[in-house]
Amino acid sequence: MSSPFNEEKYKRLLEGLEVSEVKYSEIRNNNEEFRLDDDYYRKEYVSIYNQMKNYVLLNDIVEMSDVSSNGSFKYVQDTLKDDFEKEIPYIRSGNVGETFINSNDLIKISKEAHSKLKLSQTKLFDVMMARKGKIGGASIITGDEVNYNCNENVIKLSIINKEKYNPFYFTTFFNSKYGLKQIERLSTGNVQPWVSIYQIRKLRLEVLPLAFQQKIESLVKSAHANLSKSKSLYSEGEDLLLSELGIKDWQPNNAPVNIKQLKESFLASGRLDAEYYQPKYDTLFAQLSKYECDTIKDIAHINKSVEPGSEAYQDSGIPFVRVSDVSKFGISEPSIYLSPYDFNLNELRPKKDTILLSKDGSVGIAYKVEEDMDCITSGALLHLSVFNEDYTPDYLTLVLNSIVVQMQAERDSNGAIIQHWKPSEIEQVIIPKLPKPIQETISAKIQESFALKAESKRLLDEAKMMVEREIEKIN
Repeated sequence: MSSPFNEEKYKRLLEGLEVSEVKYSEIRNNNEEFRLDDDYYRKEYVSIYNQMKNYVLLNDIVEMSDVSSNGSFKYVQDTLKDDFEKEIPYIRSGNVGETFINSNDLIKISKEAHSKLKLSQTKLFDVMMARKGKIGGASIITGDEVNYNCNENVIKLSIINKEKYNPFYFTTFFNSKYGLKQIERLSTGNVQPWVSIYQIRKLRLEVLPLAFQQKIESLVKSAHANLSKSKSLYSEGEDLLLSELGIKDWQPNNAPVNIKQLKESFLASGRLDAEYYQPKYDTLFAQLSKYECDTIKDIAHINKSVEPGSEAYQDSGIPFVRVSDVSKFGISEPSIYLSPYDFNLNELRPKKDTILLSKDGSVGIAYKVEEDMDCITSGALLHLSVFNEDYTPDYLTLVLNSIVVQMQAERDSNGAIIQHWKPSEIEQVIIPKLPKPIQETISAKIQESFALKAESKRLLDEAKMMVEREIEKIN
């Protein structure tokens, strides 16, 4: 005789397993695509949806344009290649997803193209979400980004009733786990991460009290103020550097022809490509010759990292930082990891004040590490350790990111299908030596800039945690 079904024991047995028990009626609910793949019903996804009790669907609270039908995006691509003046910032999927628009990699389009793409023109407090490629998260349009434009891989959401659904809270919610996991769930099962307009319409927003939403708005606005001040200080440091070198408003010689004798061209450099001898490089070196200079090998030790190969990539372990993860303002969260057993090499971990410099792909990106990092960097990133006391690491990093070194990187890496900057060429890069007090003034501005940027991130993280805690407390 069989024993009666013990529901409590059954639930205990399921607790340690990655198993979700879902009724057929629940599969049919809000699942018009009839998703049956196991990833779609992972416990963490089901838990997120079960946690939200007082939600609205985006379809009911936002105006959402399918900008893929908005004029001719081919026209945009065509005008990027022609002589139209590029004035309008153009938001792509890589620019959105972290509360504020990432302006570091914005391209620009012409006014003519912008006028043809009316549906994708941005308005104050629109919320942008990526639908293809780098998806997940949301960015709010502040006063700085009004009347920008965006491409077809970005969704532009305009909240209908901003008094009831605060756009700053809305953005923070979709950067919290309750928003990120919804998008992640919808995109599972695709070769390339992608979500449709139809799926975005079905995303849920948990409705929290208006007073709480306003607290989130206050935190996000404070974060934005810190970030704006951070950018301003960084610009001040750049301007001071270029002013001291006499090239703040400098225009290099862009003449198309340069005549060189054999002894001052191929015999000296070993290069025959015409691009290497453009007159603008001569005018740069002529300007630098007015100042005391050193080469990088006289200033810093250069160490290589490791290139493990894609077969070593994992979903967990030691973070593996590649060139695409690095900008002059910081390092984004890597998406690839390495085995801690195969790559547990302390010398490969960036230390405080180490300068990471890219030599492949996007060459010449420099970032100074603010504190010891528990990660491994790609072989495309060199580690520079300053030993010459005449230079501060912050000053050297700023020079590396300036036109002074960017033009040298451009000259050296020209002519290759994939840009590559040889370490032997990097060693010979010329660095102007400004007086130490000026270097220290520049360094102070850069350090304060990064401190404000870190404080901005802390405030945004606090806002996300507040949203998550409030949902869990109420529900």
